[in-house]
Amino acid sequence: MAPASTGASNVPDSLTADRPRLLALISFVVGLATIAGAWGSQIFGGLVPCELCWEQRNPYYVGLPILLLLLLLWNRLPRTLVVAGLAVVALIFVWSTYLGAHHAGVEYGFWPGPTACSGVGVEVKFEDLQNINATRVVPCDAVQFEIFGVSLAGFNALISAAIVLMLGAAMWLRRKG
Repeated sequence: MAPASTGASNVPDSLTADRPRLLALISFVVGLATIAGAWGSQIFGGLVPCELCWEQRNPYYVGLPILLLLLLLWNRLPRTLVVAGLAVVALIFVWSTYLGAHHAGVEYGFWPGPTACSGVGVEVKFEDLQNINATRVVPCDAVQFEIFGVSLAGFNALISAAIVLMLGAAMWLRRKG
C-alpha cells in the first residue's frame, strides 16, 4: 500500500530556495529583451523614436545594471541588502510603467503630449540645415506600430508592470527565506 500524502511539495528545496533569484533573473532577461527590441525596431525596423520613446528607455539603462549586479552578488550580499536592491529596481520599473502608460495615453489621445520642441539644443551648422528636409521627426502622439491594438508604449507599460510584479514576488520570497 502506498504511503499517504503529507501534502508536502515535491519541489526540491534547492529550487524553492532559488525561486527569488530565478524571478529576478527572468525580470532581467525580459528587461534586456525589451530594450534590445526597442533598439532593434529602430536600427533594423526603421522605427524612429519620439521624445517620449527615448525617455522610456532610461529606466532600463538604470535598472538593468543594478539588477545584474544584484544577481551576480546574490549569495554574497546580506539578505536585507538584496531585498532593498530589488525594491530600488522595482521602483525604477514602476517609473517605467508610468512612462509607458503616459506615452500610450498620449498616443491614444487621452491627454496631450509634450508641447515643447523635442530637438536637442546643439550648435547648428549650415550643412545640418541643408539636410533638414531629410530628417524625420516623429510626434509623440503617432502610433508607429501596434500589435493587437496595443502600441509599443502600451507594451512597455505592460512589460514594466510584469517586471514590477516579478521583482515584488522575488522580494517577498527572499525576505521570507
